[in-house]
Amino acid sequence: MTTIKTKRAGRLTATVLMLLAATAPVATPALAQAVDLQSASMAEAIDDDDAQATDAMVEPQFDRTSEAAEQQQAGDFYCGERKLGQWFYCERPKAKPSVPQASAQPQQSSAAQLKAITKQLDELKARAILEPSETNVIAYVRYQREQLDRASTFSDTWQRALWQNPDIDYTLQRPVSTVGKRAWTDNRAATRDQILSRLGQRYGMFYFFAQSCAACEVFSPILRSVADSHRITVMAVSTDGGPSRQFPNYVVDSGQRQRMGVPLATPALVLFDTVTRKTVPVGFGVMSADEVMERIFMLTNSKPGGDF
Repeated sequence: MTTIKTKRAGRLTATVLMLLAATAPVATPALAQAVDLQSASMAEAIDDDDAQATDAMVEPQFDRTSEAAEQQQAGDFYCGERKLGQWFYCERPKAKPSVPQASAQPQQSSAAQLKAITKQLDELKARAILEPSETNVIAYVRYQREQLDRASTFSDTWQRALWQNPDIDYTLQRPVSTVGKRAWTDNRAATRDQILSRLGQRYGMFYFFAQSCAACEVFSPILRSVADSHRITVMAVSTDGGPSRQFPNYVVDSGQRQRMGVPLATPALVLFDTVTRKTVPVGFGVMSADEVMERIFMLTNSKPGGDF
C-alpha cells in the first residue's frame, strides 16, 4: 500500500512541474534545462515503478498463512465477541448423544406361556375357593371363560384341518361314525375269514389245559368251534394228565411247555409256524371266538402299528 501511494505522489508532482513550466515566463536557459532534467528523471522513475507494479500484477504471490490468520481473526470477532451462533456457521449443531437401547427380552416360549396360563388359572381358582368374594369369583370365571374360548377355537381349527387334509385324518383308516365303523368292521371280518381259511396250511395250534381248570371248561368249546370253522389243527396238551371232553385226542405234557417257553398258566393258546419252526403265543385265559380270530389274524398278517 505504501508503494502505491508513493507512485501516485510522484506522478502528481511531475504533472504540477510540467504545468508550471508551461505557464511560467520564459526563464533562463539554465533554469529551463534544470527543470527539464528533473522532469525527465521523475518520469523515468515513474516508468520504472509502473513496470514493477505491472510485473507484480502479472505474477501475484499470496501469503496463505496471513490470509488464514485474517480469517481466523474475523471468525474470532464475529463468532467469539458478537456470538452470532450456529446460524452464521460459527457453531455446528452438536449431535444428540445416542441413548443405548435396552436389549429386547427374549420372547417367552409357547410352552412357558401355556404353563403360565395354567398357573394363573389355578391361582384364581384357589383364591376364589379360599376367599369366596364376588370379585374373586368373577375374576376366576372370566379367566376360565377366556381359556375355554381359546380351547374351542383350537378344537374347531383342528376339525377343519382334518376335513381339508385327508393325509392326517385318522378316521379314514379307522372310522368312528356308526355307518363308517360298521362298513369297516364288515370288510375287516371278510378279509380275516379269508386269510384264516388258509391259515391251517402253515400254522397249527397248541392248547394247554388242565382238568381241574374251570376256565378251561369254558374256553375249550369256543376253541373247538374256531378250529372246526377254519380247519385248523389243534394239539391239546394236558398239564395235569386229566382228559378234555372237547379234545379227546389230547396228550400229557412231557416238557412241551418248558421247551416252548410258555408260562405256567391255563388255558394257554400258542400258534406254531411249520415254516420257521417258531411258536407264537396267542393268549391266556378265556377268550371269545371273535377275539381269538382277531389275535391270530393280527399276529400272522399285520405288522405292529399297521392298523393304527
